[in-house]
Amino acid sequence: MTSALRICGLSKAFDKPVITGLDLEIAAGQLYALLGPNGAGKTTTLRMAVGLTRPDAGSIEIYGIDARADPLAAKAITAWLPDEPMLYDKLSPLEYLAFVAGLWRMDPHVAAEEAERLLHWLDLWDERDMRCEGFSRGMKQKVALAAALIHDPKLLILDEPLTGLDAAMARAVKDALREQVARGKTVIVTTHILEVAERMADRIGIIGGGKLLAEGTLDELRDRAGTEGMTLEDTFIRLTSGA
Repeated sequence: MTSALRICGLSKAFDKPVITGLDLEIAAGQLYALLGPNGAGKTTTLRMAVGLTRPDAGSIEIYGIDARADPLAAKAITAWLPDEPMLYDKLSPLEYLAFVAGLWRMDPHVAAEEAERLLHWLDLWDERDMRCEGFSRGMKQKVALAAALIHDPKLLILDEPLTGLDAAMARAVKDALREQVARGKTVIVTTHILEVAERMADRIGIIGGGKLLAEGTLDELRDRAGTEGMTLEDTFIRLTSGA
């Protein structure tokens, strides 16, 4: 099994411990949902994985690369999409993608071709020259997704990617993520919408109290929780009670 993300003994405290000795391994080529109650440490875990928050202890490997020893190599094959899309609103989608591609030192011709492909794929081509400041949250989310994918990363990590989207936009983003998996990429998402995780995810990890409480397919989680035939919500509540 090729591991897209391997976390061992990861710990982080702010005013109090948030993550304590977390071990997590996610195989390549799947859509993985990371769930947990509010304050469980999901976002902190992902921010440490992409190098935005420094862990107090533990190791992180991305496709076998030690993310702490060689952060640039790890980041070169990783994309991060936070819960709130952060764009330069005065730029158009084409301009913004060219800017991001420049940060990755992509060949301008390759970047232009990839930007055109992504904007067509995300149904944004007609808006390619409009300033992002007038876009809805869903459209901004799609521009941010295109920017995250411009350098063709192997691992895509998204924090609450469907928050605030209407049904049509949410469907478009979900379809886009599944297509990435079909292309052999690995997608990791956090979401508080358990029905989304139930329908989309190949495997699910549940964090509580700074540790991994359970991990597996939905059926495996049901077996562990004793919730056969019940929803992910029922299973989640059973597994996190007391966490």
